[in-house]
Amino acid sequence: MIYQILSNKWRPQEFNQIIGHKYLIKMMVNSLNLKRIHQSWLLSGMHGIGKTTIARILAKSLNCKKDITSQPCRTCANCKAIEKGKFLDFIELDAASKTRIEDIKIILDSTQYPPIQGRFKIYLIDEIHMLSKHSFNALLKILEEPPKYIKFILATTHLKKIPRTILSRCLHVHLSSIEPTCISNYLEQILKKENIDIKKEILNIISYSSEGSIRNAINNLELIISSIKKKKIKTSYVNKLLGIFDKHSIFILAQNIIKNNIHSVLKILDYAEKIGVQCNNIISSLIIFFHNLSIIKITTLKENNLINEKSKYKQKIYILSKKILFQDIQNYCKILIRGKKYLKYAPSPRIGMEIILFQIYQYTNEKYHVS
Repeated sequence: MIYQILSNKWRPQEFNQIIGHKYLIKMMVNSLNLKRIHQSWLLSGMHGIGKTTIARILAKSLNCKKDITSQPCRTCANCKAIEKGKFLDFIELDAASKTRIEDIKIILDSTQYPPIQGRFKIYLIDEIHMLSKHSFNALLKILEEPPKYIKFILATTHLKKIPRTILSRCLHVHLSSIEPTCISNYLEQILKKENIDIKKEILNIISYSSEGSIRNAINNLELIISSIKKKKIKTSYVNKLLGIFDKHSIFILAQNIIKNNIHSVLKILDYAEKIGVQCNNIISSLIIFFHNLSIIKITTLKENNLINEKSKYKQKIYILSKKILFQDIQNYCKILIRGKKYLKYAPSPRIGMEIILFQIYQYTNEKYHVS
């Protein structure tokens, strides 16, 4: 039997199976039920959050033989063909590899012909922001007055690169990153179906490291499953496999950043590099840590409740929160978030990481006049 990867095996096939986009899905379902269907949809958001999946379900909903419906039957010839990628009236185009005007014109020329199998001829253009200026202009003409049997579904990870003329002719749906708790629960459901037992703590690690992408989370889960043989998985092993720091290591790093002990910070980075921890993951973990520290600073929980908390880790965080101003935490987060954005431009991830931490070091020195 041919092995099917988890991200394909458990790809949602109905709207009620999609996680993390409750209100957007409700809007789409209502639109289909009321038969108020726009000619062109634009789905935006980061990679791996369900844009292509939603587009394919929408294609089934529009071309299901029983009717235009928010609950496609999945048993008719049209639904089956779309799920198998063999439906002639559902054309998927990867704009990242088809950027030339000649490529887009070939596609657009076919819009003059009515659908062969289905009710609508649907064009899914993925990574549409990669199209050239001339290709956008060619697309604009058909978006203005498309034939009634044509539907466009455009998808992008870079909304700002889409011309306003294109945006104004589409129903724009933005998909936000998915909450870690939501991802963790979904992974738990997959494991139950696969009859695999993995601790919730490990699923939480996978969820947070995925940075809001369900596809990243499923791929990381598969990586962990593939690397074990019916033995108990340790969190330390998972952290090394995914190239991330555990929470205690992040705490020590953050503690030294707050103390402005740059020598200790660099030693921790040496250790991280030695065990294969990715710089991008360290920055993300620090942002999350300082954000949680901010919450502790501004919440009104009684001190006694925190001190009596069984978790020594939470006690340490509370004590650390007393040693730093809320304003400083926020400035650390700003430097880290801004630095992460430009990390890809550094000669190496390590150099980029050091530059970011040097900025925090400089900020603290200047504020407290440390020589």
